[in-house]
Amino acid sequence: MTRPLIAIPARFSATTSALRFAAEVNARKLIEAVWRAGGEPTSVHPHAPGGVADPAEVADRLARFDAVLLPGGGDLAPQRYGDRETHVSVYDVDDEQDGFDLEVARQALEAGLPLLAICRGLQVVNTVLGGTLEQDMGGPEREHRSVIHPVALEPASLVARATGAEKVEASCFHHQRVDRLGRGLVVTARAGDGTVEAVEGPDSRSWFTAVQWHPEDTAEQNSVQQALFDAFVRAAGGRQP
Repeated sequence: MTRPLIAIPARFSATTSALRFAAEVNARKLIEAVWRAGGEPTSVHPHAPGGVADPAEVADRLARFDAVLLPGGGDLAPQRYGDRETHVSVYDVDDEQDGFDLEVARQALEAGLPLLAICRGLQVVNTVLGGTLEQDMGGPEREHRSVIHPVALEPASLVARATGAEKVEASCFHHQRVDRLGRGLVVTARAGDGTVEAVEGPDSRSWFTAVQWHPEDTAEQNSVQQALFDAFVRAAGGRQP
């Protein structure tokens, strides 16, 4: 059986020891989670000269894929969601990365491609749909960096059906969160402090969910987290002839 092709926009990295110089990368745990689920993970070069991607070009590049996975990464430029000032905590902003990811999210949603968005990916989708972000959640006691905490899922949501759970132990690494929700999105999971941890679009044309945590971090040992990738790849496989 042919594995469904999963497009994963690569991340620009200033240094990588194995390659000696700057590189385009994706997290190994993420790639392995997609592979275990039966998908063929494929890194896609982010091309958006001047921070603006060509919609026709992105649509053409995505046409060969069965699904899109928007991974985690650095922060979006606050200007992308209308903020004029930039908080001192904002890091690893890359204009070309932003432009490409935003257009990939837009094209995937419009084309009805199965879409799984993770951490930054959720924030990209929220921004594309007119939402905004809280640039910094606060000090160490409020950050969700390098913590595993319980997240409550809405029982009827896609993420709850995919994982077969109403509560998950989520591995988080983020200092930003959704402020104003994007058009058509509904919240399907929250942390104990009220932070939005998952969203979906009930009227979306295909399988779509976005989570603020990193399910790939623990997916190898945690079948609940792996189940999210399994459901995503099954949806991708359903598009194949």
